[in-house]
Amino acid sequence: MKGLLCWALAGLQPLLSAALTIAEINGNRYISSYNGKTVNDVTGLVTAKSSAGIYIRSTTPDDDEATSESIYVFSSTIGESVDVGDIITLDSAKVSEYRSSNTYMYLTELTNPRGITVVSSNNPVTPLVIGKDTLSPPTEQFTSLDGGDIYSVPNAQHNISAVNPVLKPAQYGLDFWESLTGELVTVKAPTALKIPSNYRDTWVIGDWKVTGKNDAGSLTMSAKDSNPETILIGSPLDSTKNPTTTKLGDALDDITGILTNAYGFYTILPLTAIKIKSPSRLTPPATNLLSSGSCNGLTVGTYNVENLAPTSAHMPKVASQIVTYLKSPDLLFIQEVQDDTGANDDGVVSANKTLATLISAIKSAGGPTYDYVTIEPVNDEDGGQPGGNIRTAYLYNPSLLSLKNPNPGSSTDANEVIVDAETGLPGLKFNPGRVDPLNAAWKATRKPLVAEWIAKDGKKPFFTVNVHMTSKGGGSSVHGDVRPPINGGVAKRTQQAEITAKFISQILQADPAARVIAAGDFNEFAFVKPLTTFAEVSGLKELDEALNTPVENRYTYSYDMNAQALDHMYISPALASSKSKFQHIHVSSWVTASAVVSDHDPSVALFDVCGSADSNKRVHKL
Repeated sequence: MKGLLCWALAGLQPLLSAALTIAEINGNRYISSYNGKTVNDVTGLVTAKSSAGIYIRSTTPDDDEATSESIYVFSSTIGESVDVGDIITLDSAKVSEYRSSNTYMYLTELTNPRGITVVSSNNPVTPLVIGKDTLSPPTEQFTSLDGGDIYSVPNAQHNISAVNPVLKPAQYGLDFWESLTGELVTVKAPTALKIPSNYRDTWVIGDWKVTGKNDAGSLTMSAKDSNPETILIGSPLDSTKNPTTTKLGDALDDITGILTNAYGFYTILPLTAIKIKSPSRLTPPATNLLSSGSCNGLTVGTYNVENLAPTSAHMPKVASQIVTYLKSPDLLFIQEVQDDTGANDDGVVSANKTLATLISAIKSAGGPTYDYVTIEPVNDEDGGQPGGNIRTAYLYNPSLLSLKNPNPGSSTDANEVIVDAETGLPGLKFNPGRVDPLNAAWKATRKPLVAEWIAKDGKKPFFTVNVHMTSKGGGSSVHGDVRPPINGGVAKRTQQAEITAKFISQILQADPAARVIAAGDFNEFAFVKPLTTFAEVSGLKELDEALNTPVENRYTYSYDMNAQALDHMYISPALASSKSKFQHIHVSSWVTASAVVSDHDPSVALFDVCGSADSNKRVHKL
């Protein structure tokens, strides 16, 4: 970067003064050492204009990769008197650090510019090509203050603005983007990583080195790698509108714009709207995991159906996906089932109508006639959309399996593992039942729904735990000031994981050969403490891990720059065999915004749940 600028601006040397350069004003840290001070005789080349100011580039670049050569001049009127390509001098301006939230990063800018002189006009304005004229973005670490892991616990141990570390743009992603703030840059051969936000902002990668690239062309996060090499494309400076039809894997035209920090993220404000060069031709395939119609090939699915009520517009689409893409699993864990009146906070808690409507829609779409299992929550106690009373539920094919000795608990009954005195095998006090529902850890959260099943031709029951843990609401941006970032709800999820895991461990303590499946929306990543604790305490193993699914293809959700897995299946050792299969069905991640049915991708697994006569023998302490 510095060499290019030095060469491009060499002919401008007679115009220079001995005043502070832009690089000196920015400095090699996040917060300028001149913050709050007035600087004089600042010279720069106008590279872009916005409705509230201009961007200028130093005409005397230095050789330090950590110092940005450009800066934003905040003024609603300055753009009226200058044009792109002008070299201007400001008699004076105040160095300021601005942010709109105390969890965001500061943006160094010049305010109150005085004495604006146009020195020359029609000078060439050449953007810096990221990865060619600049360093390439680092691919793993975000900052030196994260301890090597942005999800390390405890969160929020430092603030970048307080520590103000020296930038190391070759090593840390946020340092890299900070070292280019205010600069006019170009992203060559960009690829869209997901659908746009409601503001039409789109995450992309360019033609630089990346890690975690998945089968669809986006980047999947993994342990200690949440892809800092990605960049957000924000609102165009010319007031045009970015498209709403962009989707994962779309090839875009080169993007040129200003690198800045806005609303919690490093962002490029393009000179004009994004253009789709070549739409991705990927379409989500249906699962090829098909039920054998027997206990030796039972299909099990999980799907967060996103606030599903009887009158939901997406009800028939959910049903169609279950039949067409999931191939009507024999047993389906579902989350976010609302009560019969949806988001109306009218005291209704029953979801019988919601589930009956879904079952009818599935049958109409060509699927089986399912039955369902659920337990009504206490009104307004399980979180989610106010009034909706979301809960977990099971759909199951009654021709293939059934509950063993049905005995449902109430909303507040705590389920227990009961060991049979004769056989030594575990069973449930309530079937189905909820796990410790009065524990404070579950406040405003869905309680796990535990059930014991028997396949029609099976020799031994198996257990399931349907999970929907506390959301990540209240978290902070991975590009934010707080380090490590706040992983919203992590303390509650840790408690919830421990409670659920201890319950499951009692089943396996009584019978190490028990078949147990815990699945659903865990709202957490398998490599982060709540779920590493869950696996360790429960004795279960995450199914993707057990089957060695390539790390980059473990995703069920797209958020910010990352493809990620919030939805999981965990299995007991008895199910970790070569017969077990697992697939994520990307009906949400791979499509345009208008085609999204739920914000989660469903998953389907295939298991042998038959058990054997030998496995029914007493196995606990004799």
